[in-house]
Amino acid sequence: MEIKRIIESGLIETYVMGIATEEEVQKVLFLKKEYPEFKDALTNLELDMEVLAQGMAITPPPGTLEKIETEINEIQRRSQVIQKIARPNSKPDNGDDAREEKYIEVEAESNQMRVNKAWKWIFIAVFILGKIFLAAAIYFYLENRQAREQINELKLELKQK
Repeated sequence: MEIKRIIESGLIETYVMGIATEEEVQKVLFLKKEYPEFKDALTNLELDMEVLAQGMAITPPPGTLEKIETEINEIQRRSQVIQKIARPNSKPDNGDDAREEKYIEVEAESNQMRVNKAWKWIFIAVFILGKIFLAAAIYFYLENRQAREQINELKLELKQK
């Protein structure tokens, strides 16, 4: 009965998700060895999580594996060429020269959007026209409000006469 309470406590879920403390991990490993029912529940949850993960997986675009393999082969080829070039040199006298920094060039595609230069002037024109229309709208609003006030004043004068 106590093992069912432990199973339902959420200890297995925290262990499978990888957020269990070290103490909880040790407890799960101990219970897994001692109780077959606990081991079955753990296995079932792990399988369910695996099925869920596979169902939500996104397949990479075709050719991705080939690109990765090509890049790895290129990096290995470069390191072999660098080692062949470095071998004929005489051994350095001090330790500072021995610690040469090696860099691997990584070519990445730019994630910045490129915009044609003609659009720059179009955006400027739209911005300026927007400001002009805003000024005109405010001007005509104020004129309309002033005209209404004058009409109300004239109506009051007519009523008083």
